[in-house]
Amino acid sequence: MADRSGYEIERGINVELPVFPHTIPSGEQTVWADVSPLLQLACKDVVTDLGDGELVHGENFNLFAAMSALEIMDPKMDSGMVRSYYSVDEAIECGAAPLPLSVDKTIDVQCTIDIMDHLLACEATWHKGHALAQTVFSCIYLLRPDRTSSFPVLHSYCQVMRATCSAVVLTVSEARTNEEEDLFTMAHGLPLKVDGDDKCLTMLHAVEEMVSRQLRACKAPSVKKRVLEDIEPLQAVLDLEEGFCKALLCRLRFRKHFYHVLTNMKRPQGRGFELAKKHIASCLQEIDSMLKMEGFLSLNNAYEMPEDAIEDKTTASGCAPIGFDSTLNSRLSAPAPPRAIKILSWKKAIDYFRKLLNELDAICSHNLDPVFEGVLHFIVEFQKLQPELVARAHLQHLLIQDGKLYGRDPLFAVICKAALLPTTAKDHDIQKNETFSQLGQLLITLLRVLCTNLAWQRRKLGKILQDWRIIYVQLELAFRKEFGETSSNLSDENICMRIFKYILVWIEEQTYWIASRFLVLGFDLELYSTSEYCMVYWYIYVILTKLAEKTHFRLMASNENVKRKGKKKKDLMKDGAKDYPLPPVVLFLQCQIYIAEGLTMMLAALRNEQKIYQNVGPFNTEHERFMQHFELLQKACLPNHVSYFSFKEATAHARISTVSMYNFFKDAQRISKELRSSFSNDPVKMAELRSIEQVAEHNGVALNLISRLGTLDSSLKIYFEFSHHPYFATAIVKRS
Repeated sequence: MADRSGYEIERGINVELPVFPHTIPSGEQTVWADVSPLLQLACKDVVTDLGDGELVHGENFNLFAAMSALEIMDPKMDSGMVRSYYSVDEAIECGAAPLPLSVDKTIDVQCTIDIMDHLLACEATWHKGHALAQTVFSCIYLLRPDRTSSFPVLHSYCQVMRATCSAVVLTVSEARTNEEEDLFTMAHGLPLKVDGDDKCLTMLHAVEEMVSRQLRACKAPSVKKRVLEDIEPLQAVLDLEEGFCKALLCRLRFRKHFYHVLTNMKRPQGRGFELAKKHIASCLQEIDSMLKMEGFLSLNNAYEMPEDAIEDKTTASGCAPIGFDSTLNSRLSAPAPPRAIKILSWKKAIDYFRKLLNELDAICSHNLDPVFEGVLHFIVEFQKLQPELVARAHLQHLLIQDGKLYGRDPLFAVICKAALLPTTAKDHDIQKNETFSQLGQLLITLLRVLCTNLAWQRRKLGKILQDWRIIYVQLELAFRKEFGETSSNLSDENICMRIFKYILVWIEEQTYWIASRFLVLGFDLELYSTSEYCMVYWYIYVILTKLAEKTHFRLMASNENVKRKGKKKKDLMKDGAKDYPLPPVVLFLQCQIYIAEGLTMMLAALRNEQKIYQNVGPFNTEHERFMQHFELLQKACLPNHVSYFSFKEATAHARISTVSMYNFFKDAQRISKELRSSFSNDPVKMAELRSIEQVAEHNGVALNLISRLGTLDSSLKIYFEFSHHPYFATAIVKRS
């Protein structure tokens, strides 16, 4: 509440209410009062130390009322009342959006480029979650399409801008990722679709060709003569003609290629990806060209830019663009908050689009393999890029089309392949069972959830865990009803029984994978304090152990099924007595299990012996914190019979001497080295193994130091950091 300058409310509004109703209609008779001094006085005299998220409240203002209160100066909540114009027509009459932009042709071209740059910054700001009405459609030229029809450069750019916004809104709406930013897809009656915009590329091509001819004329011999005789110059200063032509061309071409990217990525089953990748490469080239022309535009701008505003400039030239008013649509679109927001700078907008294009390129590079494990692996790796809303919407559109994976692979076939069933199983009539249909819908929900931002993803993953447990119980009951008790003789199983059994195992495996994802996302979101690491790693150890068990069981069942073909019963009995080595996938999980178990015991021993990293404080007990973090896992019974008391029992007797004697980190290091050859063709797995080796090595050294010096040296300081792995901490031992 440090800055309250410029905030005005109408007289007659009760400022004590959580939501301020207008008791006097706005108009000429309205009397205005500046309440900034009142708010500053409240900050100074009433509240001595008010932090973010804290409230000033009275007896009649409780926490429930606060849920519907407005946060002052927040552009998404506080509507504000300051505006320059009350309508678009008034703004035009006052000369806010002149046409032509200037009587001076040189200034006219520069102003056009400034409008293009500011629109790019507005578009990036919109993508970041602000209202379309306050960002892109704060441009008066976009709101009145007919006015620009006689000015082809500006008109064509506005056309393709509207078409681009319409395409983005459609994609995000279909993917339903707009729930994260509820303002994103609200059009509020703005002219998103105008007659002729569907042919925006035709006019853009014509304008591009016109500017290209002018640029070629500039580079030809006898430039001035050719320009004067053959082609009308874009502006008056002929020495600047080439620079302005290049600046215009790279902006027009970027807009053209970006629109092509969006339209090709929407083609079903990824059929437009190859073409989209080419346009992405062209977009990145045009961005580089824009950056190269920044110096030219800033040197030849018509106005001087204050030094303190250079970092926040929304145009390459540094000039403030004409034809924009962020408060203009406040009356046209009541649900949109009309307070002016801070538009991203031009440089930040360029960085945003470069990042977005690289994310879209990663989606286009996906091989569309229907192996479900590979799909999950791709999504998790893609989320490490911290992708933007638009990119995640395109990813979701790719994954789920017409109720099928990639729009081509039926979900039951995907499940059968993931469960390692025979290829004939995917056509079995059992897929018509209602429970299997529900399982397919649950799979779609999981993919949608994994495409949301990390905070939403974690919360929703925790909630759908119970759905996966319920579907498992339903299938198990259906199996018992159909076949009675599970047959112990695998050779007597028919295909229907095998489908049930294999898919039941796969559902359990997926449930524990979701649980593990839920837990590790807590590190990305920084939800865990150091004093809670012990319980977190213990729960990760428990979940990963069950995940490895289910994965191993699924792989072994599939191997047995393959080996059973063509073998006699006597040979099968001999093979049953053999011990098969653990598959690499299971050993990979075992590495992580050893790291989690080692960290759990190490932290528990430090808590028990040196009394550090204990959950102490005046608020929540350790039991309450345990439930806060793992309540959703507990409700889903993952795993069964695991509770806070299990955690306490498992860690109560941990000692440094016993932990160092049986060093889990050494086992993790050993297995990770053995697995290198198995994953030599998988760069992601190899990187994970290297990270695990580093964590294991450093923690092993730290454990030995603590074992030798920890109980004798009080100056020894132990802390944990994530320098080698995003989820598994590395212990650092230093003297204070």
